[in-house]
Amino acid sequence: MDTTLNLDSLKHHEISGAVAISAGQGGLPRLTVTTPAATAEIYLHGAHMTGFQKTGEPPLLWMSAASQFVAGKPLRGGVPICFPWFGSRPDAPSHGFARLTDWHLAATSAAPDGRVSVRLRLSEKAGGETEFPGKVEFLVTVGETLTMELHVTNHSDAPLVFEECLHSYFTVGDIAAVAVRGLKGLTYSDRVGGTAQKEETGKAIHVDSEVDRLFLDAPQTVIIEDASLKRTIRVEKIGSLSTVVWNPWVAKSKAMPDFGDEEYHRMICVESGNIGQNQITLAPGASSTLKVILSSQMG
Repeated sequence: MDTTLNLDSLKHHEISGAVAISAGQGGLPRLTVTTPAATAEIYLHGAHMTGFQKTGEPPLLWMSAASQFVAGKPLRGGVPICFPWFGSRPDAPSHGFARLTDWHLAATSAAPDGRVSVRLRLSEKAGGETEFPGKVEFLVTVGETLTMELHVTNHSDAPLVFEECLHSYFTVGDIAAVAVRGLKGLTYSDRVGGTAQKEETGKAIHVDSEVDRLFLDAPQTVIIEDASLKRTIRVEKIGSLSTVVWNPWVAKSKAMPDFGDEEYHRMICVESGNIGQNQITLAPGASSTLKVILSSQMG
């Protein structure tokens, strides 16, 4: 890929003082968004949010220092887009092809209130043999909050079935001081050592070992309380019935080449999407929107 030519073709989307386009890590095209309230970073590779930080706060999104910024490989951390399936499939990329594909930058805009929006579009030829017969766009709005919207329209003449997930990684001060609230009473598939169905009985999830829980029929807002950083993170979602809570802990961290051995101490994933029995079925011409609003408060 000729990065220089690619960047030159994108320069008309820059907005002075608000959106800058440059070669990021590995030479991959990167957008840097600056607003009075926060800064953000987005790579065209996978339409991947790699950063969001409110003024005066630690980074909200977590990125692994071991992440590989290489074409054809997923980035580790931030907000990967899992689409059009979640998890593994035989002879197909894990979590779908969207996070391995270079998305098109469709538009940028700055609002009078200081918020900045970026619209990215997945090529309708993406996926090769698994080509997706629909229009897929990712709209990001940066301000006091980070709003992410995945829009899908069925352009085919048959029902379109897919899974989707915004796989958000969050920065925490110390995983031992984190409580995840809002999921009590819900049933989840415990994917550590199997897929046993269990009920979340505690008022909060505390992590002291590997956690990989898929909550279905779970439209609720989730709260991450971080006593170490003295920060509360709110994960509000619209058009999402599935939530995943994940931390790889010790053994899995050591087994992943793009994840530092000790990095599990400083992150937690709370993912929003539509997975398994919550997968989306779109009639011809129909559309869906998965919307996630991330906010935070210190103290």
